[in-house]
Amino acid sequence: MSVTSPTRVELNYGLDDVPRPFPKALGLGLQHVLTMFGATILVPLILGPAMEMDRVQIAILISSVFICSGIATFLQVTIGSRLPIIQGVSFAFLVPFFAIIATHPGADAMRYIAGLILVGALVEVTIGFGGLFGLLRRYVSPITIAPVIALIGLSLFAPASNTSALHWPLALLMLGLVFVYSLILAPKYRFFSLFPILLAIITSYVVALVLTLIGIFEEGSPPAVSFAGVGDADWIRGVTVGEGGILFPWGTPLFDWTLLIGILAAYLASMIESFGDYHAISRIATGRDPESRTINRGIGSEGLGCVATGLFGGFASTSYSENIGLVGLTRVASRYVVLLGAGALVVLGLIAKFGAIVATIPQPIVGGAYLALFGLIAAIGLSLLRRADMDSQRNLLIVGFVLFAGFVFPHYFGTAQDFSFFGIDWLTDIIVSIGSSGIATAAVLGLLLDNVIPGTPEERGIATQYEEVSTTGDV
Repeated sequence: MSVTSPTRVELNYGLDDVPRPFPKALGLGLQHVLTMFGATILVPLILGPAMEMDRVQIAILISSVFICSGIATFLQVTIGSRLPIIQGVSFAFLVPFFAIIATHPGADAMRYIAGLILVGALVEVTIGFGGLFGLLRRYVSPITIAPVIALIGLSLFAPASNTSALHWPLALLMLGLVFVYSLILAPKYRFFSLFPILLAIITSYVVALVLTLIGIFEEGSPPAVSFAGVGDADWIRGVTVGEGGILFPWGTPLFDWTLLIGILAAYLASMIESFGDYHAISRIATGRDPESRTINRGIGSEGLGCVATGLFGGFASTSYSENIGLVGLTRVASRYVVLLGAGALVVLGLIAKFGAIVATIPQPIVGGAYLALFGLIAAIGLSLLRRADMDSQRNLLIVGFVLFAGFVFPHYFGTAQDFSFFGIDWLTDIIVSIGSSGIATAAVLGLLLDNVIPGTPEERGIATQYEEVSTTGDV
């Protein structure tokens, strides 16, 4: 099968473009914030109560997460991969974080989380800027990376379903508006091609607000718009060091080395997921795969972003798949736009009142956005298979098994209570952490099978995949 070099995606705005006027660029940046808002607050809302935090502490936790996400995004776009990638809270760390909370219950859990995040972040910085992770690029073909990217979207079906199920009519309204704005109106009116998600959220929000005011949506129900708590929120968060401040808001970090293996395994899963994200966003923004140096800088900057989360009281950061889907949907790959989004995230963290207002967006609306964006990510991943010979029985069997294993292994490790790898605790922890992630499972199995089972470069889709492409702009 002949393999041709990928062509650049037709974009509304490329990497170095600056949308004008400024309000348009700001709106595009805010669209990124609104897209990742639901996932960003979800982790603190899950872990905060588990640490027995009160409402004030949870508000500080959410504030810290937004500040950390903004800093991590700025690092990624400027000194990292330099691709338009929003950074946010990583779900890969939930399992080790719960283990920390179980071992060190109460408010001190955040101090141990901060300490272990910092240690793992230094490892990630070394792997990234040391050039180690980019070496994988020589061994990764579309047969490996396509199922990984697809599973990034498909494995998020649970939060998409659970959030939408809070009120399916409102979620489906949001989903329908995304289709109308992006596929029906966008070809006719450029404005809709730039802001489909933002416009869909605003329209859905207005509908929910009206139905709440006239009493159809009962106060306190999932689809209702509630302003309770907005009046009690502070306007500006105190820029201080120590308890409640910006730096070390939970106190100085503490370390429990017995829990480090679980954290490092989560970092591995996060890096593998980001590896797939870099390929997805690079295909959208540049029409080709990322170079090794791009991958290395990206992983290294994610490590620096995690250093920031350890210092500013958040959780470990990673690339956000839903925002990659947004770039693909809007065809706006401008770094400038993403940097404006990063600035908005920091402002959102500092202005507590604004965060409280944004938090009034009903979760079913966020669920409707997930239904559109996560599926788009899966489609972007599967589209990479066009570059390989999918008439090959070898490729069909590997891709099919890897995709299926991405659901089977996490299900098994999520229910197995007595799994042990020959009684070796640290190795068991690593296997469970990787096996519990469909993305990590697909990456490891795909990498192994695709490189062990014989196949020609043309068959695997790598005949021209890794040729270095000279460009006029450094990505």
